[in-house]
Amino acid sequence: MPLELQDAAGVPYVGLGMHFDELTIGRTFRTVARTITEADLVNFVNATGFTEVLFTDVEFVRAQSDMRGRAVPGALAYTLMEGLLMQSCMQHTGFAFLEMELKVHRPTFVGDTLHVRCRVTEARPSQSRADRGLVRTYNEVLNQRDEVVMHYTPLRFVKRV
Repeated sequence: MPLELQDAAGVPYVGLGMHFDELTIGRTFRTVARTITEADLVNFVNATGFTEVLFTDVEFVRAQSDMRGRAVPGALAYTLMEGLLMQSCMQHTGFAFLEMELKVHRPTFVGDTLHVRCRVTEARPSQSRADRGLVRTYNEVLNQRDEVVMHYTPLRFVKRV
């Protein structure tokens, strides 16, 4: 059972992340879903400089693109999914994102609703820090039709109980 974290007045926190000891190989869980909005696309493009015409010029898309609809960068979909994971299982326990492989299987569009299905594939104690472990997961990002739009395999440095 994980330790309960409390503030200075002894009031327990809620919404904290999973510890290394809870992330056993084979454990599978999913996040809540999130719908990608036009505002998400515009804010991401402007904040990152992803000013590719596929994301900024609807006339170009209509006339020349093979995709129909407001496609969003794979990087936007990935980062939104990382946000869902941070909110649900990494608060106070996730200490570093070390590496990953990522593959995009199909485009994502404004209006798509995505969630992450996460399976622990590797969990080992850190050799450099006794209070940390290394956890790799296989993360599938699925849309509202349960189609896999991408998958990625992050390796994270995670707090032990």
